[in-house]
Amino acid sequence: MDERYEPGALESRWQKIWEETKLFKVEENPDKEKYYLLEMFPYPSGNIHMGHVRNYTIGDVVARYKRMQGFNVLHPMGWDAFGMPAENAAIANNSHPAKWTYENIDAMRSQLKSLGFSYDWEREIATCRPEYYRWEQWLFLKMYEKGMAYRKESFVNWCEHCQTVLANEQVEAGMCWRCAKQVRQKKLWQWFFRITDYAEDLLSYCEKLPGWPDKVITMQKNWIGKSVGAEIRFPIENTDEQIPVFTTRQDTVCGATFMCLAPEHPLVIKLSKGTQQEKDVSEFIDRISSQDRSSRAVDSYEKEGIFTGAYCLNPLSGVRMPIYTANFALMEYGTGAVMSVPAHDQRDFEFARKYDLDIVVVVKPYDDDLDPVSMTEAYAGEGIMVNSDPFNGMDNIKALDEIASYLEEKGFGKKTVNFRLRDWGISRQRYWGAPIPIIHCKTCNIVPVPEENLPILLPEDAGLLEGGKSPLPTLESFVNTTCPICGSREARRETDTMDTFVESSWYYERYCSPNYDSGMFENKSVDYWMPVDQYIGGVEHAILHLLYSRYYTRVLKDFGLVKYKEPFTRLLTQGMVCKETVSCPEHGFLLPEEVDGTGEDRCCKKCGQATTVGRVEKMSKSKKNVIDPNILLEKYGADTTRLFCLFAAPPERDLEWSEQGVEGGYRFLNRVWRLARKWMDSIREAEPFDGGPDQVEGDARDVVKKTHETIKKVTKDIEDRFHFNTAISAIMELVNTMYGVDSDKSPKKIAVMRFAMESVTLLLSPFVPHFAEELWNALGFEPSILLASWPSYREDALVKDELLIVVQVNGKLRSRFNVDVDADDDAIRKMALSDERAQKFIDGKPVKKVIVVKKKLVNIVV
Repeated sequence: MDERYEPGALESRWQKIWEETKLFKVEENPDKEKYYLLEMFPYPSGNIHMGHVRNYTIGDVVARYKRMQGFNVLHPMGWDAFGMPAENAAIANNSHPAKWTYENIDAMRSQLKSLGFSYDWEREIATCRPEYYRWEQWLFLKMYEKGMAYRKESFVNWCEHCQTVLANEQVEAGMCWRCAKQVRQKKLWQWFFRITDYAEDLLSYCEKLPGWPDKVITMQKNWIGKSVGAEIRFPIENTDEQIPVFTTRQDTVCGATFMCLAPEHPLVIKLSKGTQQEKDVSEFIDRISSQDRSSRAVDSYEKEGIFTGAYCLNPLSGVRMPIYTANFALMEYGTGAVMSVPAHDQRDFEFARKYDLDIVVVVKPYDDDLDPVSMTEAYAGEGIMVNSDPFNGMDNIKALDEIASYLEEKGFGKKTVNFRLRDWGISRQRYWGAPIPIIHCKTCNIVPVPEENLPILLPEDAGLLEGGKSPLPTLESFVNTTCPICGSREARRETDTMDTFVESSWYYERYCSPNYDSGMFENKSVDYWMPVDQYIGGVEHAILHLLYSRYYTRVLKDFGLVKYKEPFTRLLTQGMVCKETVSCPEHGFLLPEEVDGTGEDRCCKKCGQATTVGRVEKMSKSKKNVIDPNILLEKYGADTTRLFCLFAAPPERDLEWSEQGVEGGYRFLNRVWRLARKWMDSIREAEPFDGGPDQVEGDARDVVKKTHETIKKVTKDIEDRFHFNTAISAIMELVNTMYGVDSDKSPKKIAVMRFAMESVTLLLSPFVPHFAEELWNALGFEPSILLASWPSYREDALVKDELLIVVQVNGKLRSRFNVDVDADDDAIRKMALSDERAQKFIDGKPVKKVIVVKKKLVNIVV
């Protein structure tokens, strides 16, 4: 081996060998147990960032470890290439989305290879390729046939900046999840998937995902949002229409004194039309439509509304109730209508006080009465029902079921279950996406594209319109088509494209047979590989991608395409990569390379002014607190970069960037390199020691014991917890022990050091694979270390050595006990003082002195 550790040449050489020997290529093998390791695939944004490096390094460690354990490991990579992220980036860089995407894929593939990840690149997919999205279109047609995909006109979340519709899950605090611009409500014809048909199943199976983090399960449960209650129908005065309302508090129905409809509710315009309120209602709707309509934001608003000019009747009390439209009523919850009970709901109470509406108490505390005139807040507690004939005097909680039954019996409503989850709106008014395989014909209405005509190709040479608008509606070569039913040549293609989350909801199945051209995937391949054993990605995908993937898998199962419901057995959500921000008064946020100095004494290279060091937060391009992985690769190499990502923090925690941490990793690898160089000439031809620690003495015995302890520790840390930081720390301790071996190179000591060096190399190989390959080769092994078996440990080597400690009290022998050989004097002192037999002779007297003699004796003076 070379005298110096030179990562650049070393890593390039091994990457070339891996590629030439197709080391990472994998096929189904029924004789071997499979292990499917998958990290969430990236958007081809142009360059990988440190978040990518960390995520994929974590996955690569597990993939390599499992392969060395004998598993048949599938570890693929591909590109989430369609959708707004790629399109917006292309627009920002004055490029066409297709050109931008394919160029970035080439660049990012090269970067990933330079980090030594063990991907089977022969399985690479890009979701923008027709051979991929044609099968997505095929499944859409199947779903349409079964009524699982449908089109309707509805209010949707509209991002003006991105010129497209967003699903509820893609609106974050009223802002677009991609561009962070304000989202407003807009009425459009949209395509939807009936994810609500699976709400109960998705919810119940949350309890059957033991390998998932609790926080992700909780987020999914809350988003699905199951509520048990009743639907109550309120007749609209002077019409045959009714307003259905969902409530979990049917015990308060007699206290409902007004009705509130969401501004998006179709009845609002209808009820106000022709009344004096029409103009005011219309203006109110326009104003509210530009506000953040997320439930979190609405809860923080001052409650406001406007009378529609119409009334409805309370079906139980007969009270005439004014119908308002209010900013706190949401179409996404229940029916979009709220029976307002101001005496028992604080939001309704505030609204009633503001607009001088009636307040009627229908539940009073067990030991008190309530006066609606003097109430300062709503009473939401349990109690006795009043003003609620025929339920007066009943406990309100116990009456819930009886009231629901009464409503059903009288034809006023029914027992029901409501979910917060809404059907998945998949239409996007953007160009860069999979075309929806539908034709619109004036005669035949909506017509599915015949299967034999798939794929409906996205014209990749189409130029984007001003503002990023889709060219598809104006592109005659795409839009104009012939109706497959009546033959009309005036038919038009659907110009909406599919939400990019449709592509990412089945890519893991496509990896199983990426070149299969007779279906979405080959059944025997999916039967062998799926489900994914370990999935790794960010917690920001807890609702969007992960929930959609669970739903889509159920759809595939219902069509008989897969045999399982859940696509991911275990899930790891890694933390973010963080770094402090640095800003200049004149130039704003600065990149690390735009700053001179260290610590608090930093200045802007552009103007020389002192900079301000901000808080540590997630690396982001906008705040310029980013580290280019290419710089690290050039200076330190891939293995040091990987080592830092793994050693600085456990995977589930945020990782704080540290230049000193990177340097520390580099120094450690050099330290191992020097140790290997020192012993290599002696151990290269030697046989490794394979006995127990009782067969050697002194520092050799220490090395044998430490090696077996380290093998157990590293194995357990990878297998059980993915705590790579403590695993690496254990290897560092072993290396320190090996450095303590004196230069007396006796045959037995050489054999011990051969065994230890082999073990260190094997244990390091998942973390720093190029480095390990070089040491493995220097030790005389061929071929790759990845084909070697993971080391095992001896149980007898793990038995702790013990010492007998004699305890004296005032110089007289009073007790004995055993301690670990590595116990320090302080630990021995504490054990002696707490010894039960010694305590009898101390007899409560004050201890004047405790003398510990060379881990042999403790004398307690009282």
